[in-house]
Amino acid sequence: MNILLSIRIWAAILFLVLPLLQAQNYSELWGEAGEKWSPTSRLPDFSFAGYHSGKEPIPTIPQVTNIKSYGAKGDGQHDDSQAFLDAIAATDRGAIFIPAGRYKISQILEIKKSGIVLRGAGPVETVLFFPVPLNTLKPNMGQTTSGRPTSNYSWSGGMIWVKGRQQGKASSQITSNARRGQQKLTVSQPSYFHSGQQVEIRLVDDPQKTLLQYLYAGDTGDTSKIKKPIRISMVCQVVSITGDQLTIDRPLRFDVRSDWQPEIRHSRPTVTEVGIEHLTIEFPVQKYSGHFTEQGYNAIALNNVSNCWVRQVGIINADSGVYATGRFCTLKGITLRSERGVDRGGTTGHHGVQLGSDNLFTDFDFQTQFIHDITLSYRSAGNVCSNGRGVDLSLDHHKKAPYENLFSRIDLGVGTRIWKSGGGRALGKHCAARGTFWNIRAKKAQRWPPKRFGPQMLNLIGVQTSQPSETNVDGKWFEAIDPAQLHPPDLHQAQLKCRLNSLVQESPTQ
Repeated sequence: MNILLSIRIWAAILFLVLPLLQAQNYSELWGEAGEKWSPTSRLPDFSFAGYHSGKEPIPTIPQVTNIKSYGAKGDGQHDDSQAFLDAIAATDRGAIFIPAGRYKISQILEIKKSGIVLRGAGPVETVLFFPVPLNTLKPNMGQTTSGRPTSNYSWSGGMIWVKGRQQGKASSQITSNARRGQQKLTVSQPSYFHSGQQVEIRLVDDPQKTLLQYLYAGDTGDTSKIKKPIRISMVCQVVSITGDQLTIDRPLRFDVRSDWQPEIRHSRPTVTEVGIEHLTIEFPVQKYSGHFTEQGYNAIALNNVSNCWVRQVGIINADSGVYATGRFCTLKGITLRSERGVDRGGTTGHHGVQLGSDNLFTDFDFQTQFIHDITLSYRSAGNVCSNGRGVDLSLDHHKKAPYENLFSRIDLGVGTRIWKSGGGRALGKHCAARGTFWNIRAKKAQRWPPKRFGPQMLNLIGVQTSQPSETNVDGKWFEAIDPAQLHPPDLHQAQLKCRLNSLVQESPTQ
């Protein structure tokens, strides 16, 4: 009797599970477990995005002090600005704990040193309220590309502003050409470098804009207003040196050509390991007046920093949420919402989150609509946006060649604004080559982006659509796979797993 019951149970399980297993579909660019992928594939390697290139989890830094030790009240009435400024100034390294409470702050909190963490008791328990915008505290007027006067805080700055810079000027020419996907470079000064060192590879365009043409796979659109030569770079680590040849830890994301003055230099960011976590940043409730009227109710800025993080943070009533223009930073568990009145377009702010290069933005929830929900701006590359959702997300590509970025496992919400993007006139198409969209869900069926968005060299894989698949290795790549059946569901996680597994296999046995 027990045997018969067990058979029936297993039969029922197979009846439910087998169709799901049979329904799994795999991309021809990746396969089931990466067997169809190579470093030279039109599908980039996105596994290096985020904190320490994904090799290490975000740490929990030991608490060294409490904000109330510096006189903070947290009662929502007393101005606690000086307590925060004093705590940041007095802390060399470690976490500054901010207990449950509502903290009124009327100054910009600048962090210009490594190892500082602002840690609340939780997004519900700890609220930092900023009643005064950036442009009142530190006026900074400018203009748009069309000449319209506006505050520069329309596209930069944050009330918590982490500021770094790059140092380390020792550089070497790259003396031979290399192709995208390769990991070996010949250099003029190999003695400048050592194994394990972080380096930056830099290219600058020629007068004929051949680098810009390359980034767009030959289809730039109008670039007549791009006057200065485009400069691009990527940061990697030296694995070994043999003679005048360096081996780096990741595939090149672009060709290296002598026409583009290639050089490699030390990469030494002055600010690293800064965290903002377990709290909410709130601004006053007021009607949003629309595009380029913003005065700087911006939550967080991470400028020219590396290996920093924002974790489990709520942002309420912001003009803009996070400007993460550094590298290898992780933004995880961010919720953006608003009680503001909306503008004519139904939006409550300008930029939700903007990314630099090689950053990871994951587990996010847009409960309000920005003009540009997620922005990839000039030459941004290697970013991953994953496991997130929104009301009606716009995946904003802001011209001047953002290339090789990934959106993976995203719920757009309604799905009417996926390709809605900004940027000034004659600055090229919105997105450059190999922008990748993987497992994109929405209430509304999606279509291949319009011609003005980018070149044919894009990857759209796993989307609700009525259009047929069209796969051309040298052109459009559109795999019309039902997102519910696409496997793996998250390309970034699959690539990271493969890479970390290979590192384990390559490491010497003890």
